[in-house]
Amino acid sequence: MRKKMLVTRFLVSILIVFLCSLLLRAQSAAYSKEEFMKRREALMDQMKEGLIILFGEPDSRIQDNNFYYLTGVEDLNSILVMVPGTGESFLFLPQQNPRENMVEGPNLLSDPQAKEKTGFTDVYPLSYFDEFLARNTQRNGLVYYLRLSPRLWEDRIFIARTNRIHYNDRLSLDNHRVQKIKERYPIVELKDIDPLIAPMRVIKSAEEVAFLRKNGAISAEAVRQAMLATRPGVYEYELHAAAMHVVLKSGAREQFSIVGSGPNTCIWHYSQKSRQVEDGDLVLMDFGTNLGYQCMDITRTWPASGKFTPEQREVYEIVLEVQKACIEAYRPGITNEDVRAHVAQVMKGKGLDPRGLRGGIGHYVGMDVHDVGPRGLPLKEGMVFAIEPALYYPEKNIGIRIEDTVLITKDGCDVLSKGVPKEIDEIERLMEQRK
Repeated sequence: MRKKMLVTRFLVSILIVFLCSLLLRAQSAAYSKEEFMKRREALMDQMKEGLIILFGEPDSRIQDNNFYYLTGVEDLNSILVMVPGTGESFLFLPQQNPRENMVEGPNLLSDPQAKEKTGFTDVYPLSYFDEFLARNTQRNGLVYYLRLSPRLWEDRIFIARTNRIHYNDRLSLDNHRVQKIKERYPIVELKDIDPLIAPMRVIKSAEEVAFLRKNGAISAEAVRQAMLATRPGVYEYELHAAAMHVVLKSGAREQFSIVGSGPNTCIWHYSQKSRQVEDGDLVLMDFGTNLGYQCMDITRTWPASGKFTPEQREVYEIVLEVQKACIEAYRPGITNEDVRAHVAQVMKGKGLDPRGLRGGIGHYVGMDVHDVGPRGLPLKEGMVFAIEPALYYPEKNIGIRIEDTVLITKDGCDVLSKGVPKEIDEIERLMEQRK
């Protein structure tokens, strides 16, 4: 009997892995192969010689963003090589044994139509990768473009914190790859590819915008359901579960989440979700989902009782007015200083003390919730940002943050996360609908 149960559990686990794989593949299938071919062509147009080498993730269900951005491929242990001089691109994949096919599902190498479906010049076994480099390096210029810098600017901070304990200090996977390349090909000059890809990712294509709009609706409804599930006595993790029901049912996946109540609203990156909500508490939810490798970033703050106290209402109104003034200013050509000047003017006109909040241009959103992109540029059509003003008063258990993700349009901006209320009266009306 026990043996039968173990076999059943094993088969169920295989089925779950297979279904997850299908779900991720279904998300990527909605992009056209032409989308990825245009991206590869645009990248190769920026250089005249050398080889571009990008590695896929070795053991994660989520593909490396740059690799996916240029390939649309989620197969594990993949390598992309592009040849700017000829405009060719090649995909290298591991040959799988029968058990790997059973557990992970077959990769593109087993598909005879792989080239036609993906637009690659050719698809090769991974075992041919080093020979390919040996054959093509000299004739295409002794330069390799690959990732040399951290994936996100915040990675430097996280690495520094990890390395506070010297036992944690280790070479990153990207740095290990660079080291191996240097050992095998010491004559080759290495250049960082990230500064060339990042500006491309900043401006969203029509296909990316379609995913962002759909994700905006999904994420907003997820937060809305968390609001409806709120009442004194509920646990923070229950509010997270209410949101995740919407996300999973919609075919998206969670990118990150913060659900804090009472004193936890003042902890920026609170992650435990373990506290029981009390009467009089505020609840702060910072939530992001991923659909088609495009993220959403939404934060809402609401009263557990259904009604803001006078003091909570006063602080909330200040944060909301700053956020709305920022969004009102967003349009092509606007700079951070322009946005702050508009915020100051609006707050003065309304007779509100901003309590130190200045507003400005928020952080990029795209394949990550804090996405790559050069700072300090004037806004351009197709950019996507999150704006998240906040005020925190830990001594009063009042932490209020309001965040939306916006798309810069031809003459303004579109709030992609508008499906969840943020006006005080709208929130209180929604809370009255709780069962």
